[in-house]
Amino acid sequence: MPATALPPSGDLPVGPKICDASGMAEIHRMFRTGFGEARTLIDGVREGDTAHSGVVADHVAMLSTGLHAHHEGEDTMLWGALEQRAPGCSPHVARMKAQHAALLVHLTAVDDALPTWRASAQPADAAPLGAALDGVNSALADHLGDEEHNIVPVMEVVITQTEVDALSEHGRKATPKGRMFLQLGAILAAQPDGGDEWQRKHLPPPVRLIWRWLGKPKYEANRAELVGDRPA
Repeated sequence: MPATALPPSGDLPVGPKICDASGMAEIHRMFRTGFGEARTLIDGVREGDTAHSGVVADHVAMLSTGLHAHHEGEDTMLWGALEQRAPGCSPHVARMKAQHAALLVHLTAVDDALPTWRASAQPADAAPLGAALDGVNSALADHLGDEEHNIVPVMEVVITQTEVDALSEHGRKATPKGRMFLQLGAILAAQPDGGDEWQRKHLPPPVRLIWRWLGKPKYEANRAELVGDRPA
């Protein structure tokens, strides 16, 4: 696809919309919600309750894996295409790369702190994990809205739907084994309407039925475990 010259400000290139990149904001909602509540979930684990800390740690690890994959996909599949096809967007792309690097520091700190807290469920081990999560949330607050405002509109006029779908598939493939329904539930719960529109848009009717009868009960049971509402 030929490059589209843009002014240095990175203004939106002129042209028809050739893809739907609204999925970027949809997945961002999951990261905002998931990481936003993570510290509260950790604080809700009783000292020494390693069964509960394991459930919460698995949840945080799922979020971390998802965010790593989301950014890896952008780093390897999106930034180069935007720089080539919309050169005026380069200042925005450079800022996205810097924000990814900053996020990686905090996300790696989460990954490093998680196993120790999982195994101990001790407040002393929760402290560095909580600090790392604070860093992730602060960096996400800077990054996600910026990307939605300055990158998504450019994507929609220079990136093909096939390429957008490949980015989504890259993220889906990273879902930890056995957690497909849990991640789907997290995505749905983060949407403004609880995910009804997302299901109609992304899931064929048979899959929606599978979600209703199999996936949703599994997700709801996991949510109960996350908040500590478990059977005695």
